[in-house]
Amino acid sequence: MTDNRNTIFAVILSGLVLILWQVFYNGPQMEKQRAQAQMQAELAKKQAPATQPDSTAPSATPQPNAAASGSPSAPGGAVTTASGVMPREAAIAASPRVKIDTPRLTGSISLKGARIDDVAFVQYRETVDPKSPAIVLFSPSNTAEPYYAEFGWVTAPGAKVQVPDQNTAWQQDGTNALTPSTPVKLTTTNADGLTFQRTISVDDHYLFTIKDEVTNAGSAPVTLYPFGLISRHGTPHVSGYYILHEGLIGYLGEKGLQEFTYKKMDDEKAAKFDVTNGWLGITDKYWATALLPMTDARLQANYSSKLVDNQHRYQTDYVENSQTVPAGGSATVSTRLFAGAKEAGVVGINFPVGGLGGYNQQLGLNHFDLLIDWGWFYFLTKPMFLALDFFYRFFGNFGISILLVTVLVKLLFFPLANKSYASMAKMKAIQPQLQSLKERYPDDRMKQQQEMMEIYKKEKINPIAGCLPVALQIPVFFSLYKVLFVTIEMRHAPFYGWIKDLSAPDPTNLFTLFGLIPFDPTQLPLFGHYLALGIWPIIMGITMWFQMKLNPTPPDPTQAMIFNWMPLIFTFMLAGFPAGLVIYWAWNNTLSVLQQGFIMRRNGVKVELFDNIRGTFRKKAA
Repeated sequence: MTDNRNTIFAVILSGLVLILWQVFYNGPQMEKQRAQAQMQAELAKKQAPATQPDSTAPSATPQPNAAASGSPSAPGGAVTTASGVMPREAAIAASPRVKIDTPRLTGSISLKGARIDDVAFVQYRETVDPKSPAIVLFSPSNTAEPYYAEFGWVTAPGAKVQVPDQNTAWQQDGTNALTPSTPVKLTTTNADGLTFQRTISVDDHYLFTIKDEVTNAGSAPVTLYPFGLISRHGTPHVSGYYILHEGLIGYLGEKGLQEFTYKKMDDEKAAKFDVTNGWLGITDKYWATALLPMTDARLQANYSSKLVDNQHRYQTDYVENSQTVPAGGSATVSTRLFAGAKEAGVVGINFPVGGLGGYNQQLGLNHFDLLIDWGWFYFLTKPMFLALDFFYRFFGNFGISILLVTVLVKLLFFPLANKSYASMAKMKAIQPQLQSLKERYPDDRMKQQQEMMEIYKKEKINPIAGCLPVALQIPVFFSLYKVLFVTIEMRHAPFYGWIKDLSAPDPTNLFTLFGLIPFDPTQLPLFGHYLALGIWPIIMGITMWFQMKLNPTPPDPTQAMIFNWMPLIFTFMLAGFPAGLVIYWAWNNTLSVLQQGFIMRRNGVKVELFDNIRGTFRKKAA
């Protein structure tokens, strides 16, 4: 019965691992290839000259997308371009601009429409090569991938008041660039006697603060509604992994966390919320943009997707409650924009002990830490990240942090693992007794089981205790995988030697003789993705094989076959996982072998690791 139970457990565990591998790696890889093909098709369409609308207006009540009398269109409304898609540099050069120059960001603000539509990162590059192109976040309209933020005022339907739109020419007070120490002031005046002044400031990370003031020199009061929007044209390429959200996101007061994938948004077209204390935006795997109105502002928040000229336009926007500007008076509103990398220390982590405050705490935001997708098991992933980050501050290498955290986890679970390995050692010690039972009762399985249970009871052995080390490893494995996958701190984080990015698979490959053969076997159809086997996965497989050989071969042939093949299966499955995860697994196997060997000796059981290895090769030779 015990052998059958162990066999069933081994089969279930192997099946579970195969399913997880299919869900988290193989399936997403195929989806990724399909997405790349779709993206190439979309880019081909974009290259054709076309007259394209620019964006959609906020769609909350009152209808701010209705064109104001005398103005070409509503804020965020249609813009006709004769040249179609332009190179990004040409689009930037086509309008006067205010330069953005901070330690983390570079780019510009267009004086036409006062849009923040040109932002790139100073520190983050497309590849591990520091000379590779910088990651671009925002791009102007008329480019291949427009992505921008816009702020301002809208009027109620039917109101005959001009407000600035995307075509309005703003004037800058002075000529300074936007830096953390020098905000910029923009001004425009309309024929109705309304003067609009905008002050934009930025900190040394990724936070823009926008202050809009309206002065009414006319003879009648004016009612205006503050708005903010983020617009993204075209369906972006996403990683396609189930454990990561990419798309429209927000935390909207009592409505809680709202997440819409691009596909879900295409299906639903629009979603509207009336809330207080909310934020909303668009998130990628490592980068995000978010509208951060004041926490006491009442918002009519919207998510939308519209198909224009075979291109989806995604938008998050909000409209605040109206403000009435009396004749001879003024009104002011402030808001904020996050446009940057999802660094945990900057965004913030809500955690009882050792949490990083960031913007979430500094600005009193509502769960802004959820901009990072910690997942349902955040109570595991957050502590894992905090532990890795703690050791990183001392050693400056996340690979070393992984090794030290593995040791810490081993110490934390040592009492449980000690009992498990001690039970396994006792199990090994009574193997002669169990074998004698089979000889005494060869045809009576029931009697064998009864006598076996009596031996277990007498020796105080838990027959399933050997499963505990594997069970303990599963949540640690998952939390580390999640941290490696979603946190930007792990992106391009090097280890030693050939590992330049712990969040990417080992770049070496046995099937190219580690670079000697100029051939990429992973491009072969059907089975190509199996032909990526680096040095660290091989090391991991060897350590797992040693761990299996620490125990004698199971008497049941099926169970023995499963345990013999499991190291090889895991080697190929983990080959495509992040290198940091494979390093963890190899190091954990090594520590497990040392720990189990020590406990077996302490319990008076001979460690037959090398005897079992020699026995394996003798059988093969025979």
